[in-house]
Amino acid sequence: MTKDAAALARGHEIFDPIAQTYLGRDGVDIGRMFASEGLRIRGKNFAFLGFEGDLMLKLPAARTTELVDAGDAERVVMRGRAMREWVFVPTDRPQLWDPLIAEAFAYLDEITP
Repeated sequence: MTKDAAALARGHEIFDPIAQTYLGRDGVDIGRMFASEGLRIRGKNFAFLGFEGDLMLKLPAARTTELVDAGDAERVVMRGRAMREWVFVPTDRPQLWDPLIAEAFAYLDEITP
């Protein structure tokens, strides 16, 4: 198994059981985001795995800044531009995944009609 495949497998070990707890909720399903599948509410993605197995989350801008400043996450950068509301959390911080997915779910549930 390559390093990338092992990292992605580790991400799935953490993410998949958490994701299962959301799939029974009203409006939650699995959808595509970039080249990955992840959790979405009413069609809006809130959590998915990146290419290297890291957890990608959409959170309020102030919360993303807090996580980055604490060293618990890094901002997602797309085409050279840091995204205000998207961060990734590495697999070496699995204890953060469940509570942060809950925060992302609550945030998107609140702002998504």
